[in-house]
Amino acid sequence: MGTQTTNTAPQSTTNAQGNGSLPLPQSDRDVEHLQGHWLLARIGKRVLRPGGKKLTGRMLAKTELEGKDVVEFAPGLGRTTQLILERKPKSYRGVDRDPQVVDIITKLTAENAPSIPTSCALHDAADTGLESESADAVIGEAMLTMQTERGKRAIIAEAYRLLRAGGTYSIHELGLQPDDLPEPVKDEVRKALARSIKVNARPLTEKEWRELLESEGFEVLWSGKEPMALLDMHRNLADEGLGGVLRILRNVLGNKDIRARVMNMKSTFHKYSKELNGIAFVVRKPAK
Repeated sequence: MGTQTTNTAPQSTTNAQGNGSLPLPQSDRDVEHLQGHWLLARIGKRVLRPGGKKLTGRMLAKTELEGKDVVEFAPGLGRTTQLILERKPKSYRGVDRDPQVVDIITKLTAENAPSIPTSCALHDAADTGLESESADAVIGEAMLTMQTERGKRAIIAEAYRLLRAGGTYSIHELGLQPDDLPEPVKDEVRKALARSIKVNARPLTEKEWRELLESEGFEVLWSGKEPMALLDMHRNLADEGLGGVLRILRNVLGNKDIRARVMNMKSTFHKYSKELNGIAFVVRKPAK
C-alpha cells in the first residue's frame, strides 16, 4: 500500500542540503554503508545526476511541460522538480518509495507551485497506484540504472501505462560507451561501481538503452550525452557554483571517513571515465 501527501505544512529537521529543514534519506546510516548519491547529498552536493545540470536542461528543453500533467519518478532532492515547476505544468505528481523524499517534495511543491495541483505519493515507480493514461509527461532520472533488467522493464512499462497517447517519457541515466564495449569490461565497470557507491548500478550503452525503450513500445524522439564528471571540479563549479563547491570541500575535509569515501568514488569515476557517460532520452508513446 502507498500513501500520498499533498502540499501541506512542512516538518522541521535541519539538513545540509538546503531543502528547508527536512532530513535527508538514509540520514541514520553510517558513512561506510551510505549509498553514494546520499553521501554526496550529505556533504551538500545538490546536483546528483550523472550528466549534470547541463544534460538535465537539454532533456527538459526537448520535453513539452507547459500546461501538461506531469509525473516525476524518484524526484530525490527536487532539483529537477523545481525546473519542471518553472515550466508551468498543469499539474505535478511525484512518486518515491522514500518517505523523507516525499516530505521534501511535498514541501518544495507547496512553496514553489501553490497555484497548481501537486502531490507526492509514497510508492514504487514500478507500481505507482496512479490512474492509467493520466499523464502527458513522465520524467525519471538516475533511477533505472540502479535496477536489474526486469526492474528497468517494470518501471518503463509503468511509465507507458501512465501516459496518454502521444505523451513523452524522459530519462537521464548512467551510460556505457562505446556501443561495442566488451562484456568483460562492462562487468568490471559495474562491479567497481557497486563497491564504490554501494549500489548495484547497471548502466547500459546507448544502443542498449534505445533497444530497451523501443522494446517496451516507445518511439525515440531525442537522445543526448554528456561526460560522467560528477566529482570533477569544472562540473561542480558549473552545477553548484563557487559557494557550493566551498561548502562541499569544507564538509569533505572536515570528516576523514567522508573524505575516504568521496576520494574512492572519485578514483573509480576517473578510472572508468572513458567508459562512463551521462545519457538522456526523450521517447514517446505512439499516438492511437
